[in-house]
Amino acid sequence: MPDYKAPLEDIQYLLRDVFPLMPFCQELEGFDDVDEDTCDAILGEAARVCDQLLAPLDASGDAQGARFEDGDVFSPPGFREAYQTFAEGGWVGLGGPEAYGGMGLPKTLVSAVEEMIQGANMAFGLAPMLTVGACLAIQAHGSDELKSRYLPKMYSGEWSGAMDLTEAHAGTDLGLMRTRAEPDADGRYRITGSKIFITWGEHDMAENIVHLVLAKLPDAPAGSRGISLFLVPKFLPDEQGEKGERNTLSCGSIEHKMGIHGSATCVMNFDGATGWLVGEPHKGLACMFTMMNYERLVVGIQGIGVAEASYQGARDYALERVQGRAAGGARNKDASADPIVVHADVRRMLLEMKTLVEGGRAFYLYVAQWLDRARYGSTAEQREEAERRVALLTPVVKAFLTDRAFDACVLGQQVLGGHGYIREWGQEQHVRDARITQIYEGTNGIQAMDLAGRKTRACQGALIAEYLDEIRAALSDTPEDLGYAVSAMKAAIVQLERCTEAIVASDHDDFVGAAAVDYLDMVGYVSLGYMWMKVARVEAERGEAEVPLHRGKRRAAKFYFQKMMPLTESLAQRILAGAEALEIPDEEL
Repeated sequence: MPDYKAPLEDIQYLLRDVFPLMPFCQELEGFDDVDEDTCDAILGEAARVCDQLLAPLDASGDAQGARFEDGDVFSPPGFREAYQTFAEGGWVGLGGPEAYGGMGLPKTLVSAVEEMIQGANMAFGLAPMLTVGACLAIQAHGSDELKSRYLPKMYSGEWSGAMDLTEAHAGTDLGLMRTRAEPDADGRYRITGSKIFITWGEHDMAENIVHLVLAKLPDAPAGSRGISLFLVPKFLPDEQGEKGERNTLSCGSIEHKMGIHGSATCVMNFDGATGWLVGEPHKGLACMFTMMNYERLVVGIQGIGVAEASYQGARDYALERVQGRAAGGARNKDASADPIVVHADVRRMLLEMKTLVEGGRAFYLYVAQWLDRARYGSTAEQREEAERRVALLTPVVKAFLTDRAFDACVLGQQVLGGHGYIREWGQEQHVRDARITQIYEGTNGIQAMDLAGRKTRACQGALIAEYLDEIRAALSDTPEDLGYAVSAMKAAIVQLERCTEAIVASDHDDFVGAAAVDYLDMVGYVSLGYMWMKVARVEAERGEAEVPLHRGKRRAAKFYFQKMMPLTESLAQRILAGAEALEIPDEEL
């Protein structure tokens, strides 16, 4: 199993040269005391923790998996101890408010740490990820009492969090859920029902688990407008706020699944469990989306983390594995064969992986900066603009990055050939783990429908137009030697605008649904092109590069614009072909 190494050098490059973190923090409210030395220390220590503590448990956690016995769930060997060390290091509360024990750092920095965690051990990384998401929902919508009682314990890692949405008969259509909440005379509620697919819903790593559960009150309107959100802890806090008596909820079983074996995916049963309302009655879906939108960004980051691990393994293998000779003649004349990296098709696969992973890393940092502006912007106008950009790009960062991450992991497996299919090399685990990122937190098809429908057609293309204006402005003063990139970007933007107009203007019932995935991919490829433009510009302004990192960036940018951006042309053709090809009777499918 190849060793994962956190991509510290590339992350520091992006936060120093492409998205300078220090000047950015000065633009925000409340980050005047964030300094470069502290950020570098956090990134360096995060890399050490991920390399030495989390990554060594990844393969063993996958092989042994979580264990279910008589209602109890046991994490794989080493996970519990690693979680305690991780929590004691303050990593769960990195972005949490200082008032509740967090470090109060900007999302731009935190997201880079999240990638290291997810790349080192995705199954483990789901636990703090869900805890932070639950914290955000409580922080935004919970009462002062709930916030003071739960957030310090959760941001410290003593207590973990879980999100309980899905039921066996109600997945995306949450309005069909049957879990109910009966009010008590003392202001609490009794929650009864069953939820499935609850990641880390039960485990032995933290002393308490705080569930955020969607349920319906007796007077709830029909459909999704009748959903409320409840905080339901595994153990009820006592008067001192410590773990008290056991609540009436339990784990009925855990799933046997394709990947992320180290994490427990639970069926959770609530039998009149005590809970507290979060937010207003019947407004639970809006409250939960505070958590969901955070999770969707981090799921995109997960994809990049796993793809980075796959890329590292494939690159190292290609540099060492000898097989055949280079097309132009032997490179290593003293050996019987050349390393497979000399073959053009192997380099193609590695460069596709590199441009998708490194471009995706730049993209999630770009979106994280907009998230920081939305929350900490110095003016209302800046915050409103940021909220619009986040609304547009959240489905893209979730769906496009995870789709391309899975593609990258498959390429990594392919580079290794037969060895890629064997467990000991790690690539087959990366493929299995990456697959779930395309499914949970809203399937990628749902993300595409959100982008094409709510975020494009519903606003007559205003959100995408604003984004493309930003990109055009960046292209207007690009150095002449980047003309190859500018021409590719301009052509793709014209195609994207044509497709946007078609989506807005079409009166065919299925046009949006037929075009949605291709449209999201188009926006994704243009967005990564924008990121590679930023990188290419930095390198053009640098002049002669002596460091391999910088030379590699220049070559990767050229590869992206020559080999990846042309995909937007075929996507445009598919979109503009309309929905008529889908009009086939059910019996002919």
